[in-house]
Amino acid sequence: MKGIATSEGYGIGRVMLVTEPNLDFTPKADCDAEHELERYRSAVEKFCIKTEKMAERVKLAASEKEAEIIQGHILMIKDPYMSGEIEKLIEGGQCAESALSSVCDMFAMVFSSTDDELTQQRAADVNDIKNDILSILLGVEEADISDAPENTVLVTKDLTPSMTARINKSNIAGIVTETGGRTSHSAILARAMGIPAVHSVPGAAEKLADGETVIVDGSEGIVIPNPTQKQIDEYTRLRADFIEYRKALSKYIGKETRTADGIKAELAVNIGKPDEANNAIECDGEGIGLFRTEFLFMDRPAQPNEDEQFEAYKKAALIMKGKPVIIRTLDVGGDKGIAYLKMPKEENPFLGFRAIRYCLKNTDLYKTQLRALLRASAYGDIRIMVPFVTCVDEIRAVRAMVSEIMAELDKEGIAYNKDIKIGIMIETAAACIIADILAKESDFFSIGTNDLTQYIMSVDRGNADAAYLYSTYNPAVLRAIKHIISCGHAGGIPVGMCGEAAADLKMIPLLISFGLDEYSVSAASVLATRKAISQWTKKEADNLAEKAISLETDAEVERLLSDSVKR
Repeated sequence: MKGIATSEGYGIGRVMLVTEPNLDFTPKADCDAEHELERYRSAVEKFCIKTEKMAERVKLAASEKEAEIIQGHILMIKDPYMSGEIEKLIEGGQCAESALSSVCDMFAMVFSSTDDELTQQRAADVNDIKNDILSILLGVEEADISDAPENTVLVTKDLTPSMTARINKSNIAGIVTETGGRTSHSAILARAMGIPAVHSVPGAAEKLADGETVIVDGSEGIVIPNPTQKQIDEYTRLRADFIEYRKALSKYIGKETRTADGIKAELAVNIGKPDEANNAIECDGEGIGLFRTEFLFMDRPAQPNEDEQFEAYKKAALIMKGKPVIIRTLDVGGDKGIAYLKMPKEENPFLGFRAIRYCLKNTDLYKTQLRALLRASAYGDIRIMVPFVTCVDEIRAVRAMVSEIMAELDKEGIAYNKDIKIGIMIETAAACIIADILAKESDFFSIGTNDLTQYIMSVDRGNADAAYLYSTYNPAVLRAIKHIISCGHAGGIPVGMCGEAAADLKMIPLLISFGLDEYSVSAASVLATRKAISQWTKKEADNLAEKAISLETDAEVERLLSDSVKR
């Protein structure tokens, strides 16, 4: 059975099917508003107490940053906009269950309508909150997995963060779900607890039976029901090897990121919120390679003002204590819709009015963000990155706006870094082709391989019929990456990468050969990436890259690179 590999490792155990409680209810109209408000607020209070206890358990089982995922549910339900909408419906005569469901379903629909997996995860969180509070309102007992016996493999349609928080990790050999992906919070928690997991396995809860033995391969995304003794022996060996591999990674903590022959690279971390800068420090990252600021604009009824943004950027800079913090300006549109911005509906939003195009037409919004970034630059090595650039006019327009704001700040006597670096995200075919021109206007490049692959291959990532074309190993994409790095270096600027390919062990020797200066990866991938870089000399990487670039299909390239991975 095939799914998405979400938490590395190998588990062998017996299935425990986790069924969702029945939360059906009959909506009531013309209710006593005061009584229903009291019921709702009491349920929320119980939910918050229970959730705080779960967060404490997660802190012990994983770490504080994973506990924040659970605590985030409290912040969400207490958000004045969300709670205000629920209470408004109750005051209008709806019962607590109906009001809660209506508002949560509305939020979940907004989040799930995007193609961005991180934003979709917000929908899963909202549904988790709704179901937890409904359970309290209806007096329904939730599935208890805290007493699962040793070597249990949890199998469910959707393992929510609150369910994951109840896990006794020493007893769980693996997790299999029918939904979710690498960025789902249950996957993040599984990785933090070191539990092998495979998500999005079609029909898993129906095809697997309580008590049957299964193998969970969280590295390849495979589930094997009723394995043979030969398979059990093979995976027992793989599990032992993997445990040794993870132990070996710890020796890379505190080391510089260098190739086997001493070439230095920078290894940074991707984040979405200022607090996540702590993750970069905890995992021994050397900076922030991508701070996605759109998450500051989501989950709220209006855009954050200058001071709110300033505090967020300043916080990240202070946490990083002088290490580089590359902050991407608002990347809205395409798969990232924000309701209050009232962006026009488009036939093809990925090719439409998005990112820098939107910001340069909405100068008040953009100036607010740029002012906040400049003010925060007085507190650390903040660098500004402009997304979705397709022509030189865009980066020039941003620079002109920054110069204008600098003059304003000088008049106001507000401190900022006068030499702040301004770079661009190279993620379009146009930017790739004119990378030599853009290098003259930029202080750095960062390659966004997720979108670059999409635009180079002209393939919609969300279209299952065209998904076979979406491959970073495609010769066209590899040549694009090589060209971008070459143009950046010819223009005298460093080139980084903040897409998934930066942490792909198969891609690393090619990136070494091409001369990539900075790898920006998830916090969980830092040590594995550092180890992989340390295993290759430039000459070895060049020899492999020469072979890879000469191949004609992505399948040939991937086979070559897979066979070359060093463990």
